[in-house]
Amino acid sequence: MGKKVFVSGCYDMLHSGHVAFFKEASAYGDLYVGIGSDATIEGLKGRKPVYSENERLYMVRAIRHVKEAYINSGSGMMDFVETVERVRPDVFVVNEDGDSEIKRDFCRERGIEYVVLKRVPEEGLEARSTTSIRSTVKSQLPFRLDLAGTWIDQPYVSKFCPGWAITISLEPTMEFEERCGMSTSTRNAAKKIWPYHLPDYNSEMLAKLLFCFENEPNKKDHVSGAQDAIGICVPGLCRHFYDNNYWPEKIETCHDESVLSWLEEHICMEPMFPRRPGTSVVDGCDLSVDNVHALTAAAERCWDAIMRKDLRDFAAAYQASFEAQIRLFPGMMAEGVAENIEKYKDRALAWKMPGAGGGGYLAMVCERPWKGSIRIKIRRGTE
Repeated sequence: MGKKVFVSGCYDMLHSGHVAFFKEASAYGDLYVGIGSDATIEGLKGRKPVYSENERLYMVRAIRHVKEAYINSGSGMMDFVETVERVRPDVFVVNEDGDSEIKRDFCRERGIEYVVLKRVPEEGLEARSTTSIRSTVKSQLPFRLDLAGTWIDQPYVSKFCPGWAITISLEPTMEFEERCGMSTSTRNAAKKIWPYHLPDYNSEMLAKLLFCFENEPNKKDHVSGAQDAIGICVPGLCRHFYDNNYWPEKIETCHDESVLSWLEEHICMEPMFPRRPGTSVVDGCDLSVDNVHALTAAAERCWDAIMRKDLRDFAAAYQASFEAQIRLFPGMMAEGVAENIEKYKDRALAWKMPGAGGGGYLAMVCERPWKGSIRIKIRRGTE
């Protein structure tokens, strides 16, 4: 009796890259496929699938390299657990984009061989991915999620104590709401220069170009902080150091796959409400050396914890950074924010509002993202 091989994915917008993956995986034995349900796709990607789960099941079963296929009954990134228990495979195959430590641990605990394949198109065909196909029909500009220390990119804050802001650049797996702390205003400015995707160019230079474009000389209102442009343009995990200036003195990045995958497995988001018209988060601010130092110290601890992949220390520093932000700008806690936070305190290890706050989303540190929460996908890069 031959080996059983298992793969799992959404397989929405089925394309030649999927078929090539199935063909290569089937070389290890009889291929069984777990397919993400409609509910799972909506939860992970924040959108409805292009094809229903039954249509996708029909198409995958019709591929000659596939022995059998099932709709996964679980949810989230690990929605395939019950399907694996049903199939009892000898080999679990993923492509390099789907590789993660949690999947490796899952297979190790069950004695399943774990294989990672590179994306190799069939001879004579172009390399295909769902992301690349979607890039032809809508903007693929990244979003920004700030993790700690932000507000320090404003000189009226960093003049009290210099320090780091920490951001991550996110793949546009969903369209985040406007005025919700995901740097949509800066992203909209970027669309005027690069409508569909960032050019293949030095990312820090792109960030500076975007910052200058958004903050043109005749602009009379608030200057948008550099962390927005940097968070959009610089891939991976990034920290930038501010000292009484609008542009950081230095920028450091992390592209370690184990760190980025670890962050993706321990951050999730939930929507609240857009920042209400007329909300001013700077009214009543309490700027002082002690309060700003609390913000910068928390950011340093946060970076250190992420580098060590220490979940408890990361959560503590992440929470400390948010609390320091609130001490500096109590207006962030607009009416209704506290009630939304209360809903998740029994599930989250730490929480904050992205951006200036006052509404939007809750970005939370967690043991594992829960069903229905928004998952993040960090944009990879090699710079």
